[in-house]
Amino acid sequence: MISLEIGLYALAAGGVVGAGGAVVLRLLRGRSILTHTVVMLAVTVLAVVAGVVAVAKAMFLSGHDLRVVLITVSASALVSLAVGAVFGRRLAASAVWAETARERERHLEAGRRELVAWVSHDLRTPLAGLRAMAEALEDGVVVDPLTVADYHARIRVEADRMTQLVDDLFELSRINAGALRLAPTRVPLREVVSDAIAGIAPLAASKRITLVAAETGWPIVQAGERELARVVSNLLVNSVRYTPEAGTVQIDAGHGQDGVWLAVSDTCGGIPDGDLDRVFEVAFRGERARTPGAGGGLGLAIVRGLVEAHGGRVDVRNTGHGCRFEVRLPDLVGVR
Repeated sequence: MISLEIGLYALAAGGVVGAGGAVVLRLLRGRSILTHTVVMLAVTVLAVVAGVVAVAKAMFLSGHDLRVVLITVSASALVSLAVGAVFGRRLAASAVWAETARERERHLEAGRRELVAWVSHDLRTPLAGLRAMAEALEDGVVVDPLTVADYHARIRVEADRMTQLVDDLFELSRINAGALRLAPTRVPLREVVSDAIAGIAPLAASKRITLVAAETGWPIVQAGERELARVVSNLLVNSVRYTPEAGTVQIDAGHGQDGVWLAVSDTCGGIPDGDLDRVFEVAFRGERARTPGAGGGLGLAIVRGLVEAHGGRVDVRNTGHGCRFEVRLPDLVGVR
C-alpha cells in the first residue's frame, strides 16, 4: 500500500512537470532541433526531481536528508543536461546536414532530368537534318555540285556541333563523378588567353564583336593547363555568343589578396536578376535556351566545376551595359 502511494505521488509530480513541458514544446514547435532536444531533456530531469521531492515530502524526511537527496539528484541532472546538450547539438547538425544533402540531391536530380531533356532536343534536331541530307545525297535527289557541296558543309558543321556537345557531356560527367585529375603546372595566363582569343576570333568577327585584352599584368598561376584553357575558352564563347553585334568583350586579369583573378566582361545587356544565381547550373540557358546557336547549356557549368576543382570560385554580376564573369584562383605564383 505504501509503495502504491509513493508511486502515485511520484506519478502526480512527474505528470505536472510533463504537462508543463508539453505546453512549452508546443510553443517552441518552430524552433530548432537542438532547442527541442534540450527542452525534452530538461522536462525529463525535472520530472525525476519533482517525483523525488514529492516522495521525500510524503515520507517526512528530515531537512538534512532532503538536502542530500536534492544535491544528488541535481548533480545527476546537470550531468544529464550537459551530455544531452552536446549530443543534441550533434543531432541537430546531423539533421541539418541530412536535409541539406537531400535538398541538394533533389536539385541535382532535377538538373539531370532537365539536362537529358535538353540534350535529347539538341541531338534530335541536327540528327534529323543529317539524315535528310544524307538520304538526299544517297538517292541522287541533289546532284547540283554547289548544292552537294553545301550539304557536305552542313553535315560537317552539324557533326562538329554534336561532337562538341558530346565532349561537354564527357567533361561534365568527369567533374561530377570526381574523376577529374589535375596536373598543376606554372601556366602563363597571357598565353592561355591569347590562344583562346585566336580560337574565338572567327565567331567574334562574324558578329563584328571587338575582343579586347589587357596588354600587361598577366599573372602566372599554378593550374592544370588544359582545364584552365577550357575555362577561358568557355567564358569567351559565352560572352561572344550573347553579345549583340558590334559589341565588345574584354578580358583582363590581376592579383588579389586571395590569389589571382581573371575577368571576362561583355556588353550583352545584362542578365535578369532572377537568373544570376542559375547561370552556372547544368543546362540553364535563359530565355534563348532553344535557339540553335545557344549551345548545350553546359559551358558555364563546366567552368564552375573546373574552377572549383582548382580550389577557386567563379562569380557573375551585372555591369552598366552587360555582365562580368570573374574567376578567382589560389596559389599566386608571379607576374609576367
